[in-house]
Amino acid sequence: MMNSGAQLDSTELFNLGSYSGSQECHQASAFGGDFNFSHSCFTHYGCPHAMSAQPSRNGQGAGPSPSSASKIPRCAPRPRQMQTPKPNYSFRPVFHERTNDEDDSVLTQQLWKLARKTGVLNLANKGLARVPNRLYDINEADADSKAANLEQLSIKEEDAWWNQVPLNNLDLSSNTLTHLSPKIENLQSLTVLTVGDNALVELPSEISKLEKLMRLNVSHNKLSELPRGLYSLPELRHLNISYNEFTELDPDISDLHMLEFLDGGHNNIRSLPGGIGFLVRLTALLLPYNHIKELPPDLVNMRSLQKIDLMQNDLVGLPEDMGLLRKLECLYLQHNDILELPDFEGTETLHELHASNNYIKTVPKSMCSNLPHLKILDLRDNKITQLPDEMCLLRNLTRLDVSNNSISVLPVTLSSLAHLISLQVEGNPIKTIRRDILQCGTSRILKTLHERAMAKSKEEGEGSDLASTSGGISVTRLSGGQSNLGEMPANFPDRSYQQQYQYPCQGPYPCQQQMQHNGNTFCVYNPQMHCQEYDSRTQGHIYESQNFEQQHQSGNLPNLYMQQQDQRQSFPYPNSYMVQQQQEEYFCRQSRTLQMAVHPRWVYKLRHTRTLAVNLEQITEVPDQVFQLAKEEGVHVVDFARNQLSTLPSGLQHMREQLTELVLSHNLVGYVPQFISQFTRISYLNLSNNLLNDLPKDFGVLNTLRELNIANNRFEFIPNGVYELQGLEILIASENHIKMLNVSGLKCMPRLSTLDLRNNDIDNVPPILGNLTNITHLELVGNPFRQPRHQVLMKGTDAIMSYLRDRIPT
Repeated sequence: MMNSGAQLDSTELFNLGSYSGSQECHQASAFGGDFNFSHSCFTHYGCPHAMSAQPSRNGQGAGPSPSSASKIPRCAPRPRQMQTPKPNYSFRPVFHERTNDEDDSVLTQQLWKLARKTGVLNLANKGLARVPNRLYDINEADADSKAANLEQLSIKEEDAWWNQVPLNNLDLSSNTLTHLSPKIENLQSLTVLTVGDNALVELPSEISKLEKLMRLNVSHNKLSELPRGLYSLPELRHLNISYNEFTELDPDISDLHMLEFLDGGHNNIRSLPGGIGFLVRLTALLLPYNHIKELPPDLVNMRSLQKIDLMQNDLVGLPEDMGLLRKLECLYLQHNDILELPDFEGTETLHELHASNNYIKTVPKSMCSNLPHLKILDLRDNKITQLPDEMCLLRNLTRLDVSNNSISVLPVTLSSLAHLISLQVEGNPIKTIRRDILQCGTSRILKTLHERAMAKSKEEGEGSDLASTSGGISVTRLSGGQSNLGEMPANFPDRSYQQQYQYPCQGPYPCQQQMQHNGNTFCVYNPQMHCQEYDSRTQGHIYESQNFEQQHQSGNLPNLYMQQQDQRQSFPYPNSYMVQQQQEEYFCRQSRTLQMAVHPRWVYKLRHTRTLAVNLEQITEVPDQVFQLAKEEGVHVVDFARNQLSTLPSGLQHMREQLTELVLSHNLVGYVPQFISQFTRISYLNLSNNLLNDLPKDFGVLNTLRELNIANNRFEFIPNGVYELQGLEILIASENHIKMLNVSGLKCMPRLSTLDLRNNDIDNVPPILGNLTNITHLELVGNPFRQPRHQVLMKGTDAIMSYLRDRIPT
């Protein structure tokens, strides 16, 4: 017992001494002091951390015995087995020059087989300094294929040479390539080559031998010129040379006759070659962030252009005949030195005009009448002092930004723009409208302008027909904004219409006024009150204002109209059909014996714009003849926004095979008839701000519908027919009374990308909604649910979807 206790005490003493000694050594090392290498802990063991007991093979340990515990050095750690020394690897920095072997190893056998099977090879963002040499021989049979016999190839048929596809798409972007090998000519089957975001200084001339190349992207490099032979590629359609060091475009670029897309932005280009007009197939010309001061005159010969981006240049003006670009839809001119805008006569397809941060002083009146389809007009940060009354001719304008100018008065005619939802006027010295009204936003400003226009019209004795006369300007929509309809120019198309309908009385009012319907078919002519022959035939029975008001108040106005029609049946002018327009009511009915006379300007407008638009007219029904004539003239867009229609006009059925856009917002539509399912080409349908609570059961057959707006109605649920719309991409159902989300129904809409359900009664958001990755824009603000919280909703769609996915039960 005595020996055991002594042994235990010695062991504890050994452990204590080892711990303290080890701690002492570590402290010395930690403080960086000098060590005495003659110390016992170094002389016997070499290193304190290398000490161990080292037991012998016969089981008798060579470690300390109880009697020799005092001989253990103080700095010695607890005895343990000797550690195996780690190999000393050489230092390899993270950033080092890659070797050829490293680059060749990127093209693995798996990528090789996949490329030969699909014809697509993606080596983007691999850190390549050189293109693997093996890549240039990818279209040739490898050694294994050559050595294998037919039986071996049949076993692995997917690797057989007859199932291989030539490489047609090569992506080498986001690497560190400084040059391409001339062996690139071996890839004769390439149609798409992407080498953007590298360090290329030049391209090999052999690239001109890729005669099948259709898309070439060399953006984000250090190129200053392209090989001359590249401009002879017969199939090149897409060329991206943005973010390089080009100072000019080679005149030979006009030889790319098939080119459809050209992006030369973010370079140092100072001028464009004169022959650029030969690119007649070009649809997009993007040259932002350059130093271009002038556009060549033959730019207008590029008749296929749909988008031009010239922002952040040094332009001082535009060609006067910009109207020749008849297919132009988007024009970006921000941050230039432009002093005035052209009238854009002929560019009626223009949808967006961005000209902010320039030196523009006036808005041309003729420009307003020449852009009937303009939706966005950005003129902020200019020198504009006044907006013309003709702004009301921009009938489809949805966004107008004139902030930070010098405008002091807003024209009251702006209130007649039925689709204007965003009016930005801050930063202007406007004194005619109170500041608090300006701060309330677009709807409040337009309401104020409308009230003032009504008051002004009453003072001038013009009634309440703001559409006819607003602020002294006659809004003659059917005539393209021209109030003088007496004589047409010699070059006006279809003068045969004028010859067909001869007007017998050449008094001061021959066909003087038309009904104010933009592009519709209500063609009317006022009675020629000052024509003596007409007065004698009709015994002076003309609608007088006083008589009209009395009959309207008593409810006998239709009888008065029919009596007047009976009196006119004996009128001996068979080619003239006269319909009287008075105040707010319009009568357009065809007599049994008379023909409808159509003004040529009016027909030309329908035929040229392909749009039938009637806004702010308080109409409750539309005659079938309107849609019959619209069908004959090829109209495919119908807009009856801001009226009092209770349902879809039955005459729309005449256009079921050609209608692509239908706008019936801000009406009193309470139901949608079944014939809506017959529109086989419709892509846009706007039924917002009505009284709808359901849609027809056959609504889901509209496979061509891409955007549906049913906002601000009375829906308590999304109709089942909507979930059957396989091609729907945008669904706007805000401002309703929707109570729940049908996620299973939304799953049936694979192309749905935008879902707007703001300001409804949704009390629960199912977490599985987060699995619908096709939805990229989701709006849920203004609903009574508690989760997700408002802070999450404000972070955007990605945050909402991620939040929902995290709460899906597993």
